[in-house]
Amino acid sequence: MAREEEGCKYLEQHKIPDLLHNLSALLLYHRPEKPREFLIQTLEKIKLARMTNDYPYLLDEANLNAMFDMLDTAGEGYITVPQYKGALQSIGLTTDDIVYSDEEKITSDVFKENVMKKFAAMWSAF
Repeated sequence: MAREEEGCKYLEQHKIPDLLHNLSALLLYHRPEKPREFLIQTLEKIKLARMTNDYPYLLDEANLNAMFDMLDTAGEGYITVPQYKGALQSIGLTTDDIVYSDEEKITSDVFKENVMKKFAAMWSAF
């Protein structure tokens, strides 16, 4: 195996590309004055979160409400599963484990709960 392939395998095995992608997203979202300090603090939060389950989230509840409202243009109180999947993909979350059929409706509470669970699962993988 070539040295480059070994390096890529190592990075993938430890999910480093995913970690760097998510840290970059947080960095661009928050745009802190001291980015290095922010990254160090975020990594420390991730380490601590394994014990407290308090992960750093890219979106807070107000952001999730706004996202849901943008998707629920008719104000019906629900979105479709394809809309839900699109929203997850747009914020970098996986849709591989979606158990809903395309005919089901997703309410705001279900949307917010599932997004937060997916963020927690994503961070706990590191």
